[in-house]
Amino acid sequence: MCCKISDYLIQSNKQFLYEVTMELEGQIEEFIYQNENNDYSIAVFMTVGNELVTVVGYLPFIAVGDSLKLYGKMVVHQEYGEQFKIDTFEKIMPQTAEALGKYLASGTIKGIGPATAQKIIHKFADETLNILKLEPTRLSEVKGITKEKAIEIGEEFNQKWEVWQIVSFLEGFGIGANNAKKVYEVLGKDAVEKIQENPYILVDIAYGVDFNKIDKIAMQIGINQDSDARIKSGMKYALLVSSYNGNTCVLQENLIQYVEQILEVSQENIMNQLIALNLAQEIVIEKRGKEDWVYLYPFYKAEKNISDRLNLLKTCENVKSIPNFDKEIKTQEKKIGIELSEKQFEAIKQVNDNNISIITGGPGTGKTTIIKCLIEIYKSHKKKIVLCAPTGRAAKRMTETTGEEAKTVHRLLEIGKIEDDKLGNIDNEISPIDCDILIIDEMSMVDVFLMNDIVKAVYLGTKLIFVGDVNQLPAVGPGNILKDLIESETFVTITLNKIFRQAAKSKIIVNSHEVNQGVSFIGKKDYPEDTQDDFFYINESVQDKILEQVISLSNGRLKNYGDYDFIENIQILTPTKKGKLGTKELNRDLQNILNPKTETIQNKTYGDIEFREGDRVMQIKNNYDIYWEKRNSKTDFSSNHGSGVFNGELGIISKIDLTNKNIEVEFDDGKIAWYAFSELEQLEHAYAITIHKAQRK
Repeated sequence: MCCKISDYLIQSNKQFLYEVTMELEGQIEEFIYQNENNDYSIAVFMTVGNELVTVVGYLPFIAVGDSLKLYGKMVVHQEYGEQFKIDTFEKIMPQTAEALGKYLASGTIKGIGPATAQKIIHKFADETLNILKLEPTRLSEVKGITKEKAIEIGEEFNQKWEVWQIVSFLEGFGIGANNAKKVYEVLGKDAVEKIQENPYILVDIAYGVDFNKIDKIAMQIGINQDSDARIKSGMKYALLVSSYNGNTCVLQENLIQYVEQILEVSQENIMNQLIALNLAQEIVIEKRGKEDWVYLYPFYKAEKNISDRLNLLKTCENVKSIPNFDKEIKTQEKKIGIELSEKQFEAIKQVNDNNISIITGGPGTGKTTIIKCLIEIYKSHKKKIVLCAPTGRAAKRMTETTGEEAKTVHRLLEIGKIEDDKLGNIDNEISPIDCDILIIDEMSMVDVFLMNDIVKAVYLGTKLIFVGDVNQLPAVGPGNILKDLIESETFVTITLNKIFRQAAKSKIIVNSHEVNQGVSFIGKKDYPEDTQDDFFYINESVQDKILEQVISLSNGRLKNYGDYDFIENIQILTPTKKGKLGTKELNRDLQNILNPKTETIQNKTYGDIEFREGDRVMQIKNNYDIYWEKRNSKTDFSSNHGSGVFNGELGIISKIDLTNKNIEVEFDDGKIAWYAFSELEQLEHAYAITIHKAQRK
């Protein structure tokens, strides 16, 4: 359907207003904002009914004056009010001489400004479009336009039109406008023809392409099952699938078997294309002994960059070393009022003696004490120390335990907004880290691409200190950097294994260490008398019984035991999303028990999820654009505001506004953000979360 915006505003009391897909037709009047990297835009749009509407979304190849048909939804932004959120769009030929005049006057066609545009429209009126497309030499009939210039104008007009058709064409492959510009940049103006000849090239270019969908379309248009392009693409897809499980490379024989299975082609053909991909440097085959391992090129390049750079950092002159360091350590021990263990003393000393150091150990083994002591020593010598961690929650903990500001690695490197990229990005523009000492905590969560960015940013001579626990979950992305660095035995590593007296009072810490050593805690009763009752093991094997225990503990037992409030103090972790004890079912059960539906609590159903005021929720994707504010009190807003909420951040739904069609979420760090009803795919319930999601917190 296609209507004026006013037709929809008349229906503003209807519940479905902000949920149904709408269609607007008109012209771009003005760009308020346009991201030059990905063409995310905020623009003023004049509909065919002469209504001005603010529109937001990806608009590649679009200029002021362009006539468009937009498809999307009306949303209400907390700060900017009502907007039309673009899902996709079509570019259409201007329907009137006036509309074409606006387009030409916008300057989008080189050689035509407002004055010349007016002359062209005055001369040719309703014939202008056909003149531009079919008889451009006639433009020379306009005073001031030579025949040569007329031909140039016609060529540019038609080229821009052809370029834009890529957006419409890609919709058939399920590729949105946000990827269209990237496709054009890689393939050029002949993109449509190139894709028709070989649809598989899209797998390498655009994020989020479904290989199976591309494969199906390719077979329908006549691509041979044994075609070189199909086998090459299937092989790269297989390597990507492996990377989702954290692998940067796979055994060649396993890769061949997998590709043979999914493509139903011969091993001989696969081997031929494997060789071709290797020669083209799209993959790298590395021989290790008798085994051949296969990498996608970006993964190999990232690993090699890391290896080369770390070896260079390690072997350069130790210019940040402090003389009489043993004495410095003793001085700081007295100043801080601590007594370091032999291992802690060694760790601090090794940092001074080496450019790269690794400090590893489980909880309660004194890693934070080492960091605090290092900070005090180097600060006393006017050295600049920078602290960082891979996630916002880890950086916050680091700040709280050390008293010094810690940033996320992304913020530190000023990487900013990076579009998700399945193949990784080894060419990010990175801001150098200006410091003498760089300490990175929670290193187990750093993947290969983030590590590549880190080592590129570190100046020669900077001391690099990696801190982490290899027994924690590895990075969500590909690679297991901390474990690999330790096992390489290339860099000095201090392993802390003594649990300090205060930490030893925690059954959680004691049992975590014993589990890593293969010791069972079941039936263990010989804890010291002053041990905290912070760990309980409930032995149940029947799912229904386990569910009863989880609900009972969440709904009163723990509160009665230690005044633990569920929202403030309790988090349910489970290994899986599916099943009776998966996050989906647990969240539904816990919501109904802890935050039941009532007439006074507003709710909003999105898909098969019902959100309610008071729900615990988690952000499940990075959103660099979402606006937030922080409050000093419930009624007083400070000037503290910004943008960006990231994967793994937890919060509470503080308000569901049915009038303005948005949900207000207050996150654990005090940020308050607003989500239009159409943006709720970014949130999920977090009464129970997976263990891997807990890692992102």
